[in-house]
Amino acid sequence: MRDQFEIRDADAAGRIGRLEVPRAGRTVETPALMPVINPNMLTIEPSRLSSTFGVEILITNSYIIRQTDRLRKRALDEGLHELLEFDGAIMTDSGSFQLSEYGEIEVTTEEIVQFQYDIGSDIGTPVDIPTPPNVSRQQAESDLSVTEQALADAEAIDVGEMLLNAPIQGSTYPALREQAGRHAAGTDLDLFPIGAVVPLMNNYRYAELVEAVAAAKRGLDADCPVHLFGAGHPMMLALAVALGCDLFDSAAYALYARAGRYLTVSGTEQLDELDYFPCSCPVCTEHTPDELREEDDETRERLLAEHNLHVTFEELRRIKQAIRSGNLLELVDRRARGHPAMYDGYRALLDHADQLEAEDPVSKGSFFYTSPESARRPEVLRHHARLDRLSTPDRLLLTEAGAPDTDEYDAAWRVLAPFGPFPRALSETYPFTAGVPERPDRQGQIAAAEGVSRLVEANPETGFTLAIGEWHPDARELIPERVTVKSLREIAETFNADS
Repeated sequence: MRDQFEIRDADAAGRIGRLEVPRAGRTVETPALMPVINPNMLTIEPSRLSSTFGVEILITNSYIIRQTDRLRKRALDEGLHELLEFDGAIMTDSGSFQLSEYGEIEVTTEEIVQFQYDIGSDIGTPVDIPTPPNVSRQQAESDLSVTEQALADAEAIDVGEMLLNAPIQGSTYPALREQAGRHAAGTDLDLFPIGAVVPLMNNYRYAELVEAVAAAKRGLDADCPVHLFGAGHPMMLALAVALGCDLFDSAAYALYARAGRYLTVSGTEQLDELDYFPCSCPVCTEHTPDELREEDDETRERLLAEHNLHVTFEELRRIKQAIRSGNLLELVDRRARGHPAMYDGYRALLDHADQLEAEDPVSKGSFFYTSPESARRPEVLRHHARLDRLSTPDRLLLTEAGAPDTDEYDAAWRVLAPFGPFPRALSETYPFTAGVPERPDRQGQIAAAEGVSRLVEANPETGFTLAIGEWHPDARELIPERVTVKSLREIAETFNADS
C-alpha cells in the first residue's frame, strides 16, 4: 500500500488524487502538470509559475545541473529550491533524456540519485534506458533488464523522505510494458513514470501510446501514481487521464512558443497564420495576433509560453470537473473529434473497456450518448456482463415502448440502445437515465441487440418477445432465432398511455 497517494474521485480509469510529497511538505492534487524548467534558459520564472498559474510541482534536470559548474555549486550550497526560487514540490530527472538523445551519459544511478538527494530534490529518478518505438524485441528486453537493475540500485539508497521514481520501459511491446509495470509495482519505489513515449506523441501515434499505457497499467497496482513522461499537450490530456495517468510534464509550452506555435485543445496553430485568438486567457484578451507578432522576440516568446500554460491548466481543470461530474469519457469523445490521430487513440482506449470498467464507478451523474463510440463504453460492457444475474419470468416482453395493458406477458422490460434490456424498475438508476438520441445509430442498436442476445442465452426456459422500431439489419441479425420479433405498431394499441 502506497500511503503517499490517495484517490478521491474517479471516472473511467481517470482519478483525482492527493500525492503527499513529504520532503517538500506539500500535497499535490492530481492530475497535475509539471512544467519543465531548464535552469539555463528560463522562459517563465518558476516563482511566477506558482503565483500566476498555481503550479504545485515542477520538474527539472539534475544531470544538467550536475554537469554545469555554476549550477552544481549553487545547488549544493543553497539547495535546489533556492536555485530555482520555487517553494513547491520539485521532481528531478536523471539524464535519461540525454542518454536517449546522445547515447551515453557520465553518471550512474547511485551517483545521480545521491546528487538529487544532496541538492534537495523532492522526487528523484534513477538512470533508466528509454527504449524508443520499433526496436527489436531483443533490444527492448535487454534495455528493460538494465532499467530494472537501475530500480534495484535506487531502492538500495537511503534517501530519507525523498520519493523515487520507478520508470517503466518496454518500447512498443505491450507484454514488456506490462512486465515492467508489474516489476516496478513490486519495488518499494513511489511513483511510476511511463517512459520513451515522446516519439509516439511527436508522430501522432496515439493508438500505440494507448496500448503502451494500458499495458503498463495492467501491471501496476491501483494505488500507483502514474506519470506519463513528456506528455503535456492539452489536446491529449483527457485521453491520458482516462487511461489512468496522474502526472504529466512538458517543455512544450516553452519549446512551442520559441517556434511561434500556439497550443489549443484541438491541436497546434502557427501564430503567423492566426487572425483571431480562440482563447480568453489574459494573453489572448489583452493582445491581438497582430500585436503579438509585433513584439520583440523575447516578449513574444514569453507571452506565447504563458498562453500555452494557461490553455493547458484550463484543460486540466476541465478534466478534473469532468471526473467529478462523471462525464470524462464524453470530454475524451469531444477531444477525439479534433484530430484523426486522437480519434484513433479514443477507439484504442475503448478496446480496453474491460480494463476501464474495473476502475469505473458503478454509479455517477450522467451518461450522454454522443457518438457511435458511446456504445463501447464501460457502462455498456458492465450491464451486458451482469445480465445473467437477472431472473426472468416465463413470458417476457422486451420493448422500446411502454408496458402493454395485457396479461399476455408476465413482465415487460425496457430496451434502450446501447444498453439493451433491463427491468423497468431500474429505469431511474444509472446508467439507464442516459441521454440518448431519439434516432439510435447502427452501433447503438447493435450493442442493444448484443444485450438481448446475452439475456436470451442466459435464460433458455424463458419465452422472449422483442418489440422494436426500425432497427438496422446488422442489429436484427444478432437477435436469436427463438425470440419473437414484433414491430411497435403491432402492439402499440395495448400500451398504457402513461408508460
